[in-house]
Amino acid sequence: MKLFKPTLIALALVAVVGCNEKSVEEVKAPVLDTEVQKQAYGLGASIGMYMQRNLEEHDKLGLTLDKELIVRGFVDSIDGKAVIEKEEIQALLMNLDASMKEKQQAATIAASEASLAEGANFLADNAKKEGVTVTESGIQYEVLTAGEGDKPAAIDTVTVHYKGTYLNGEEFDSSYKRGEPSTFSLNRVIKGWTEGVQLMPVGAKYKFTIPSDLAYGPNGNPPSIPGNSVLQFEIELLKIQKADAAPKVDGHDHATH
Repeated sequence: MKLFKPTLIALALVAVVGCNEKSVEEVKAPVLDTEVQKQAYGLGASIGMYMQRNLEEHDKLGLTLDKELIVRGFVDSIDGKAVIEKEEIQALLMNLDASMKEKQQAATIAASEASLAEGANFLADNAKKEGVTVTESGIQYEVLTAGEGDKPAAIDTVTVHYKGTYLNGEEFDSSYKRGEPSTFSLNRVIKGWTEGVQLMPVGAKYKFTIPSDLAYGPNGNPPSIPGNSVLQFEIELLKIQKADAAPKVDGHDHATH
């Protein structure tokens, strides 16, 4: 195991908290007169951002690390005075990594189970709302704008604008925000899209609530989609290209496999 990451964390903490032997009043602003000085400070700042994310992740999983000991280990090692041998350090870090993975897996399983229960309750309530239609497979949809054009087949290529949200309304993907619609083969996306978009005439805009088994299933689509997630999409069908003259897909949409 490489010792690079722990070294980065320790170095960043030195930059952030300063030497523990000095009081706050003694810490002076850095001198950044030259390009090299700015580069050195920028490197430290970059390391600090990595350190912050790393330690926050440890904290979330209940593996809070003592910052003073991290700083001490860094300073001792560059002075050649580390009190733990390299081989033992490697074993310790391997154990820390294993603990992290174990806790991450447990957290993932817990989130997946919570999503399953939340999704089932949401689908049951949403199906009762006025204007919601439920297909045989379980997809729920509302017609926001009725279209009058043709409907696509599963083998066709479609151009759509869309946004995807979690059940709490938080947006995880949007062609609108990217400023351009997405084009893709309808048989190369999640099952909920393949079935749902075929219900839409050109010019229509529908809101779909897609059960997890017709979206990304129990495994989800890390890192953005947790397992067993029921997802909602607002989709606007702009154009259909028949399969015998289909253009290349742009490969940008979130709903592709």
